[in-house]
Amino acid sequence: MKKLGIIAFAVLTIIACKDKKSEESVTETPEETTAPKTYAELSIAEGGKWIDGSRGHKEYDAGTSFKNVNSLEVPKEHTDHSWYIRYEGPGWENSQVGYRLYLDWRNAIDIFGKKVDTLVLPYVGQDGFDSYHEPEAWGQDILKAGKSLGIGGYGRFMNDTVAHFRNVKHTSAKVQNSDDKSTISITYENWKTDKDIIDLHTQLSIFPRDRFTKAELSPSKEITGICAGIVKFKDIPLQKKEGQNWGYIATYGAQTLVNNTDKLGMAVFYKLAELAEQKEGPHDHLVVFKPSTNPLTYYFLGAWEQEPNGITNEAEFMKDLDTKLQTLETSNTL
Repeated sequence: MKKLGIIAFAVLTIIACKDKKSEESVTETPEETTAPKTYAELSIAEGGKWIDGSRGHKEYDAGTSFKNVNSLEVPKEHTDHSWYIRYEGPGWENSQVGYRLYLDWRNAIDIFGKKVDTLVLPYVGQDGFDSYHEPEAWGQDILKAGKSLGIGGYGRFMNDTVAHFRNVKHTSAKVQNSDDKSTISITYENWKTDKDIIDLHTQLSIFPRDRFTKAELSPSKEITGICAGIVKFKDIPLQKKEGQNWGYIATYGAQTLVNNTDKLGMAVFYKLAELAEQKEGPHDHLVVFKPSTNPLTYYFLGAWEQEPNGITNEAEFMKDLDTKLQTLETSNTL
C-alpha cells in the first residue's frame, strides 16, 4: 500500500484513456493529452486474502497494491472497514469537489473537500488507506457521516428511522468516464426492508461545471419511504425553499471534520411532483419520495469554503442555491 508513486502513475493513465480500458487494465500508454474535466473510479486491493478480522467480520489482509476496475461484483465478505475497496467505495469528482459512496451496508455519501482545481482521486487512500482523513495539499475528507446518509445518500424511511442496506443479496457497481460527465452506476439486488424486497438501480453523475451530482434512483417496485437526505448537526438549522416544480433543503455552517469554524454548505434539490414529504429522521434532514417505479431524480451538492475561488459565506451559498432553483424551474435540469 506504500507504493504511492508507481501506483498513482498507473492509475492516472486511466484518466487519459477514458472508456478505452478493459476491466483489468491500468497501465496503457495515454493516447491523448487533454486533461479530463471529470473522473470516477473504483479501486480494489490485490495481493492479499480474506481473513477473520478483529471487528467480528472478514477483512482483506496483507494487500500489496490497488488496481482500478470498471466494474465490480461486491464480494459477500465486504462490509465496512474491510480494507478491500480504496476509500471504501467508488469516488467521483470534477475540478471543484469530490464525493465517495460507502459501498457497504452504510451506503452514505461523503465529501472530499478540494484545495486544488486538478483531479486528485487517483492519489487518495494509496498510502495508509484512510490517510485522507488528515489534511493534505489537495484537501481531505471533510464530512462526518456517522449513522446518517451523508450528503444526498439514499435509503428507506420507515418506523421513524432510515433503513440503509443491511440486507441485500447482491450489489454490483460500474464506473464510466466520458468527455461530458462521469457516472457511478450501482445495482442492489433483493434489498429487503420490512416485508418488501426490491431491486434498486442508481446512477450518480458529475459534470465538468459546478459542484452538484445528479442522482437517479430506479426501484423495481413501488414502495413507500424511498428517501434522500443531508446529515444533521447540532445548531445547524435547516433551510428550505420551493418553487412551482422544484424545491431544496439545505444547511450551512461549521459542520466539517476540519475544525470548529470551518464552513460547509450542503443541499438537495428535488421535484415537487415526486415528493411525498420533507421529514426529520434521527440523523438526517430527509426528502421522502412518492412510491414509483419511474426514475426518481434529484441533485445534491457540497460547497466548502476552502475550495479555490469557492463560496465563503452563507449569503453567497443561498444566492447560489436560489439561482440553481430558478434554472431548474425554467429548464428542469441543472
